[in-house]
Amino acid sequence: MKMITAIIKPFKSDDVRDALAEIGIQGMTISEVKGFGRQKGHTELYRGAEYLVDFVPKMKLEIAVRDDQVDSAIDAIIKAANTGKIGDGKIFVTSLEQAVRIRTGETGEEAV
Repeated sequence: MKMITAIIKPFKSDDVRDALAEIGIQGMTISEVKGFGRQKGHTELYRGAEYLVDFVPKMKLEIAVRDDQVDSAIDAIIKAANTGKIGDGKIFVTSLEQAVRIRTGETGEEAV
């Protein structure tokens, strides 16, 4: 099993959720986060004054998937989240040692 963590632009979260549902991935956790990458924030104009926004709003998706779903999930996220502009985000894949469904006690891939 793997844990896929994707950092994407906020307005792309519905598109990514729909793309993942189309390939059969039903569950995910999503959080509103702030951060920056190579762009190191951006400047904005407010009441005539320019100021630096250090942390850019993003959405963090966490998806636990079976090993055979990893590549299709990554492809779906890339296609749905891509705008072609700076700050589209990142995808991280890590090993998931164990998963347990609390209600039924199922473990492993059955819990995902």
